[in-house]
Amino acid sequence: MAAGWTAQAKTPPDQLIIGMNMNNLLTLDPAAMTGNDIVGIVVNLYDPLIELDPQQLTHVRPALATSWEVNDADNLITFHLRDGVKFHSGNPVTADDVVWSMRRILHLNLAQASVWKSYGFSKKNVDEMVRSPSPGIVEIQLPKPNDPKLVIYSLAALGSVVALDSKTVQAHEVNGDWGNRWLTTNEAGSGPFRLDSWQAKDVLKMSRNPQYWRGEPQLTRVVFRHFQESQTLRLMIEKGDLDIAHNMAVSDVTALSHDPAIQVDEVKKGTIYYVAMSMKEPHFANPKVREAVRYLIDYQGIGKALMNGYGIVHQRPIQVGMPATLPDPGYKLDIPRAKALLADAGYPEGFDTTLRVLADQPFLNIAIAVQSTLMQAGIRAKIVTGTGNQIYGAMRERKFDMLVGRGGSGVEPHPHSSLRALVYNPDNSDAARLTNFQGWRTGFYDKQLNTDIDQALLERDPEKQKQDYFAIQERYDALIPALVPVSQMVDSIVVRRDVKNFLPHPSATTFLRDVYKDDSPQSAAQNAQPTGGKGL
Repeated sequence: MAAGWTAQAKTPPDQLIIGMNMNNLLTLDPAAMTGNDIVGIVVNLYDPLIELDPQQLTHVRPALATSWEVNDADNLITFHLRDGVKFHSGNPVTADDVVWSMRRILHLNLAQASVWKSYGFSKKNVDEMVRSPSPGIVEIQLPKPNDPKLVIYSLAALGSVVALDSKTVQAHEVNGDWGNRWLTTNEAGSGPFRLDSWQAKDVLKMSRNPQYWRGEPQLTRVVFRHFQESQTLRLMIEKGDLDIAHNMAVSDVTALSHDPAIQVDEVKKGTIYYVAMSMKEPHFANPKVREAVRYLIDYQGIGKALMNGYGIVHQRPIQVGMPATLPDPGYKLDIPRAKALLADAGYPEGFDTTLRVLADQPFLNIAIAVQSTLMQAGIRAKIVTGTGNQIYGAMRERKFDMLVGRGGSGVEPHPHSSLRALVYNPDNSDAARLTNFQGWRTGFYDKQLNTDIDQALLERDPEKQKQDYFAIQERYDALIPALVPVSQMVDSIVVRRDVKNFLPHPSATTFLRDVYKDDSPQSAAQNAQPTGGKGL
């Protein structure tokens, strides 16, 4: 149980209490955030220009921007901002704040800069490309040819391009850090909620913004509590001490799905569970070794035994459900074939390596299963567990051997979103620091593949573009990449039925501004109905 938490019979009717594992919650700075957990917090403290409808992802909705248009040349997006919006400080939200916030991402060059660098933005050109020619107008000029629809999707889905109160942040700047140190534990937004306090790996509290431009939220407070143990989460939400629970073990989710006071929202996300290898490590620089690993993963066994409620078997870099996604190639565990490949590579007796993984489920169970099948061909992988910063930090520094992880963005409803995160690597140098690109992290680089991805993005004929994406997947597969997709993520979120208007977002940008509780007799009668999973 989290420190300082006193069990109670029921959560207050005007407060939302959310239980989750907060080990990977490392910063509140939108420009530096990594992982889905922080996105769901940031989007409730800040406002974006635009947002994606959680029930129709290709529908872009207004937020700070009331309207926008793209020029005929497809290289300039113009946003018109709404009047009268104020930051939590009382300062007005201006076009200059929006421009400064986006420029800040590129100048800091932290985790969230990678996507924008792939679009051609840089520290050198962003001040020219992102501008406000007049009050209330923001222009984003694309530095290189691109699909403006994808850029709009990125602005709406990533959660990082939000309006920061530039005056407040600059007042806390230290040694030219653009306020990064201060924003690690503070906020300067205009969103529906204000940050009250955050104690790492314990509790984060936010209270409603009474001056919010959409109208005052019905909830007076939202509290995020840290729990590592799934059984504790199960006990707390069964008793009514939590309203929502994330990161629960499948066995506990399944048990709770039969409780008439609880529903389970199963949200398919674009992120992919994978086994990664570093091509900077001599063993995995050899394509035969990487191909051997491809046949040393029991995809179907892992899917059946370990991934119920966590994911579905998927072996392609582009997420399931898109017209451009090829059927799975059908790889299966094949020990004899893997042994032959290792012998051809010069490792008939196998070799020793390390396999990094989060000490959380389902990651650890996947790693144990992979370790077992690797051993059958002589690859002796020592499992190294740790926190997100320890495991993914080593990957971002390109200092790892093997790793079981989850990534791939996929938050934008466009094939390029998945390819950019998992495959694309325009600069394989250490100095490039493309830390949000799994291709760069693993050292996987193919010039032609990068060119093909760039060209497919610009193709305006839908059928031709689909065929281009088919060809990209086939080339990627033939090159025997350093990242092996295993499963596509399903996020199972447990919600008490008196919580209303909670719509978990596939891109993790779950908005809480319209959430409220209803324990009226009518709602209670609804709670008595049989329950089942609800998919979005």
